[in-house]
This record gives sequence, C-alpha cells and structure tokens, in this order.
Amino acid sequence: MKILALDTSDRPLSVAVLEDEQLLAETTLVLAKKHSQTLTPVIAESLQKAGLRPKDLERIVVSDGPGSYTGLRIGVTAAKVLAATLEIDLVGVSSLELLAANCLAQTDKVLVPIFDARRENVFAGAYRVKNGKLENILPDQHLSVVQLAEFLKGRDALLIGEGAKNYQAQFKELLAGEKYAYTAPNDDLPSGYLLGLLGQQKQPSQVDTFVPRYLRLTQAEVQWMEKHPGKDAHGTYVEKI
Repeated sequence: MKILALDTSDRPLSVAVLEDEQLLAETTLVLAKKHSQTLTPVIAESLQKAGLRPKDLERIVVSDGPGSYTGLRIGVTAAKVLAATLEIDLVGVSSLELLAANCLAQTDKVLVPIFDARRENVFAGAYRVKNGKLENILPDQHLSVVQLAEFLKGRDALLIGEGAKNYQAQFKELLAGEKYAYTAPNDDLPSGYLLGLLGQQKQPSQVDTFVPRYLRLTQAEVQWMEKHPGKDAHGTYVEKI
C-alpha cells in the first residue's frame, strides 16, 4: 500500500511517503507554524523523491487532533482534498498517539504526550505499550496541568513533547517525590513515517464527514455561545468530553 502521511497538528510539520512498511521519503520541519505556505511544496517534493505521482497513492493518513486549530484545519483540508480527488482511503490518527509512538521501546512506563494549550492547560493522553502496540489508558483530552498531575501521581510516567517541557516548573512542584521523566528532544518531534505506520492499522473514515478533533471550543464558538445563551454550539465541529 502506498501512503502519504501528513502531520500539521502543532509547530513541527512532518510529511512522509511509504510503501507498506518501507519509508520512501520523509521531511520534518520545525517552523513558526507556516504550514499554509510549506505543506503543499513539501508534499510535492516528497512524492518526487519517492518516485511517485499522486495517482499512485492508495491512502492518505493525517493527524486529526488535538493541537493547533489552524494547523489541524490545514492538514485535514489537504488530506480531504487529496483523498476525494484521488478517490482513495482517508485515515485519521490522534496527534498525541503519534507522539507516544516515538517511545514504543518504553514498555515499563506510562507514555504521556502533551501539547501546550496555554493558560496552565494542556492537551494530553496516556498510553501503555502492550504487545508492541499503544493502548490508550487516558483518553486524549483538554485539561489543566493540575488535573494531569493528579492523574500522574503513583505512576512511572514519561512526559513527551515540547508542551511537557513548557510546564517543567509546575510539574516539579506538583509531582514532588513522584517518579517521572522527560523525553530527549528528538522524541518530541512527530514522525510522518510513524504516522503512516499507525494509519495502516486503522479503518478509513468517510471523507465528507471527516473533521478535526479539537477537544475544546474554538474562540469563535465561545463567542457564539456568549451571544446565544442556551443554544448548543457543538454540532459536528467539537467533540463533547
């Protein structure tokens, strides 16, 4: 199966082309969220390096959230357009699960990928490695640093991602005496290759109804609810948690 994998869920951007489990091309950029300018050229360059044309692809895999609202919309929109135009499978993968996949060798730890959601809040989930695969033990969600620290107490945790390091001072205070560690910098970056591998294990989605998993209200929705008290702004745009 020939796969194009796209991750634009946070500051880094990663694109990979795979054929089954073989990596044909991969590019990861750490930019100031210029995904709208760089994603299309990186896709074109990756396909060229892999010696493939768009019509050769059989599946598009994209990180579907949580993460940056703008980044998610860029990646998901590109993935939907490609999947619809080429009439091929579209698969979404949790952007937090993707970070956790960097640490599959850590079979004795609770893997906790973290994105900074600002104002002492994070997007986080928790995973264990079981039979070489990730098992979700805390659903991906938006929560405060204090709430996440409460979950981590009594667990041997590995905190993954730049978002985790942004709150080192808070974790040091909240988890005093607890057993936890941080990943090396290279494990804080998403891998398009690992995204493609994860996407091979999941069922395709309906392209027309596929939307990002924001896991919290956008600012526009918050403002809409303030102007329309008593009405539901969730619809199909935000997952209820």
